[in-house]
Amino acid sequence: MGSFVHAVVVMATMMTALVYGGPGKRSLEQRARPEIRVPTDAIVRMVETSICGTDLHILKGDVLTCNPGRILGHEGVGIVEEIGAAVTTLRVGERVLISCITSCGKCVYCRRLMFSHCTTGGWILGNIIDGTQAAFVRIPHADTSLYPLEADVDGDAMVMLSDILPTGFECGVLKGKVEPGSTVAIVGAGPVGLAALLTAQLFSPADVFVIDVDAHRLEVAKSFGATGVINSSDDTARDTVMRLAGNRGVDVAIEAVGIPATFELCQAIIAPGGVIANIGVHGVKVGLHLEQLWDRNITITTRLVDTTSTQMLLDVVRARKIDPKRLVTHHFELANIESAYNTFGDAQRTGALKVIVEA
Repeated sequence: MGSFVHAVVVMATMMTALVYGGPGKRSLEQRARPEIRVPTDAIVRMVETSICGTDLHILKGDVLTCNPGRILGHEGVGIVEEIGAAVTTLRVGERVLISCITSCGKCVYCRRLMFSHCTTGGWILGNIIDGTQAAFVRIPHADTSLYPLEADVDGDAMVMLSDILPTGFECGVLKGKVEPGSTVAIVGAGPVGLAALLTAQLFSPADVFVIDVDAHRLEVAKSFGATGVINSSDDTARDTVMRLAGNRGVDVAIEAVGIPATFELCQAIIAPGGVIANIGVHGVKVGLHLEQLWDRNITITTRLVDTTSTQMLLDVVRARKIDPKRLVTHHFELANIESAYNTFGDAQRTGALKVIVEA
């Protein structure tokens, strides 16, 4: 009897999680369930999570801050399982959106609304601390890093608000200074590029061109509202954009891939006075052609999402002005997350955009 009770207790304190094992290595493992460490923590029981392109960059070895043994994931919706003594705005049993950015709300960077650089937070989930691709996750600074949700809100749509929708909006649309009548090119029709496409339309640009090598994703971009789509697989993308933009170039070029070729394309198509807004996670150095750009009055911006727009985007989605659920193409159980990674990582063959993993 005693051994049976011990086995039940052990099972109750363990959980399934997707663990990073070093470049090119991942595995589904049994890990100890997280516990409250400081009074501002909350423990969330995961309901839905997802896989981000950043997770693929980690697996390639591009993110040096993420060490082997880390549980991956920084997106999701869950139920508050436990709260620390200092948590005041959440209650046990409440459904919540998990922000990809953890913020204390008090440090020098949080006071400047640069939550991504919070001195005790920032992008730590699935990077510096264990993340959301598990049955449970510990959320530091819970009061300012979780968003209460109505019980009947669509979970798939909400997961898109953890990261990619605010990332596309803040790093692409806002930093790019998209405005009514402007001409925009989005280089990369992956999930974050499509999120930029969806949110750019809130500002009524005259044209939004989407550039990619994947014909299927370009068709999706067209259905999402792109005024033109350009397949860059034949090296004529620059000439096509210039022709469509009256040989002037675009006012805003949003880089949403993170490789040298796409950043160079942005430089080649930007109009005088334009803005190149980088979203992509770059793992290698890229060329900056100042010999061509020094006199063109352009601005190049970089940013890690701060999630300052999350509440606004929640309201926009609730008002049905944007439907981020359209980004979701596949569903998997946590036990099959390896298959989810294979599907997401081979998107050109599978047609995957965002995959939902149900815990």
